[in-house]
Amino acid sequence: MTPGEIDEVAQETGFSGVAWVDRGGEVEFARAYGLANRAYGVPNTVDTRFGIASGGKGFTALVVMSLVEAGAMALGTPARTLLGKDLPLIADDVTVEHLLTHTSGIGDYLDEEADGEITDYVIGAAHELTTTEAFLPLLDGHPTKYRAGERFGYCNGGFVVLALLAERASGVGYHDLVRSRVLGPAGMTRTEFLRSDELPADAAVGYLPLDVDRTNVFHLPVLANGDGGIHTTAADISRFWRAFFAGEIVDSVSAVVRPRCDLPEQGRRYGLGFWLDGSTDTAMLVGSDAGASFKSTHDPHTGTTRTVLSNTTPGAWPIATALIG
Repeated sequence: MTPGEIDEVAQETGFSGVAWVDRGGEVEFARAYGLANRAYGVPNTVDTRFGIASGGKGFTALVVMSLVEAGAMALGTPARTLLGKDLPLIADDVTVEHLLTHTSGIGDYLDEEADGEITDYVIGAAHELTTTEAFLPLLDGHPTKYRAGERFGYCNGGFVVLALLAERASGVGYHDLVRSRVLGPAGMTRTEFLRSDELPADAAVGYLPLDVDRTNVFHLPVLANGDGGIHTTAADISRFWRAFFAGEIVDSVSAVVRPRCDLPEQGRRYGLGFWLDGSTDTAMLVGSDAGASFKSTHDPHTGTTRTVLSNTTPGAWPIATALIG
């Protein structure tokens, strides 16, 4: 689509966010729309930082894979070996690989297969969720849904469990693991775990799809963790894709993007923490949550990255469909 056509879609849908296309690091299209802060009339810019919801699962997966390469754990490591007495309902046969591929069958604290809208979910004591260990009460008490390896079932809690396993295997906190093993090697200097109750001036406030300008501060953990929510920019996402496929984050790139689950009804496949196109080698990171929506794709053959970030729940999808498909 032409820039003018993208502008038309943005105007028709009230898009708030950033649309970006680059090829091999050369920017072909970059435009910001809407407001980062409605109360103060602050506009979004192409350098605004947005929460990317489940897009951050890819970073968790790469932390885990870097620890696998370092010998601190293996894809076949049972979760129970690191959990000890915590989360006793997670079955003995659930492995790191099951968690990475959403085939663990464990119960989920934020079950996207349940009825209702994602914005209906309000986290109690959200301000206390500043560490991975603080999630244990939320993760506990959810019965197994199906046997490990039986099928694909998207599981947010599984990626918080992965963050917990990574911490216990390495002795390093999850946020520092992401900084040292993903953000640093990729040169992502504008990407960070930002508290939702003290966002800096260059970060977009997330808004719910309501008639009033209500923010998402009560709907998400105050500090993002293994299942997503980190704040980043379109330029940093492009840096990430180039670094990842260049082998600068992990050596096992081919293993990460090898399809493990085929989901023809969605036109997608799934690797280790990354969505994959149903028929090409294009890799994807996708996120949707209260006050955030995000999609980024990268074609490793042409080096083309297409990214849409939005600070509203449904905002990214019309632009993503027009720009990415």
